[in-house]
Formats: sequence, structure tokens, C-alpha cells
Amino acid sequence: MSTTAGAERRLTGGWFQRLAWVALVWGSLGFLVWVPFLYVATRRGLSSDWVAFASFALYECVILPWAVITPDGDGDAFFGIAILVTLLTATVLLLSAVFDKKIPAAQPAYGAAMAPQGQPYQQGYPYGR
Repeated sequence: MSTTAGAERRLTGGWFQRLAWVALVWGSLGFLVWVPFLYVATRRGLSSDWVAFASFALYECVILPWAVITPDGDGDAFFGIAILVTLLTATVLLLSAVFDKKIPAAQPAYGAAMAPQGQPYQQGYPYGR
């Protein structure tokens, strides 16, 4: 990957990679929701990626003390809604917005002259002499 000044950094990910990150988020019940966004932020280095990482890290720093301090414990409705909204937001971001789409290889226009593929025989010598 080029790191020259002004070069656009891209991070393409296939569906298996995207689903693996979503499985990590849901499998950890949201406790590791910041991990995929840290990965993306360090790979691409865009400010929007760092903001997404910081917001999920802040969520983690708020939700853990909230779970311990609240007297209702597991029965707090706002706590449950916050977790579900965060998990759904992270899922949508990981499946659609975080990874760049793959750029298809340029195809020559229909009828355009193809570049020579290397001709082993000179033109005018049909038998290769």
C-alpha cells in the first residue's frame, strides 16, 4: 500500500471479512464493538474512521460503569435499548459503509483495438521461417 502524501488509502473487504467483524461485535455482546473500527482507522487513517472508533470507545467507557452503577441492573430498559441501537449501528456500518467497494478492472471498449499480445512470427512469413 502506498503511503505517499495525498494518496488515497482504500480498504476493501469481502463479505466474509465483513461478516466476521459483525460476528465479533454480536458474539461479544457489544463489549468489543470498538475493535473493528480501530482496525479500519489504523489501516485507512481517515478522520471519519477515527471519529467512529472514538465514538464506540466512548460508548464502551460509558456503558460499563452504567451497567455496574445502576440499581436496576439487567432490568434497565434504557440500558437494553442503548446496547441494541449500538449493535445495529455497528452492524450497518460494518456491512455497508466502512469498507470501500472493489473497483473493477478497466475493460476495453467494444471494438477498441487490443494491445499486441506478442507475435512470435514476423508478418509476411506465414510458416514461421
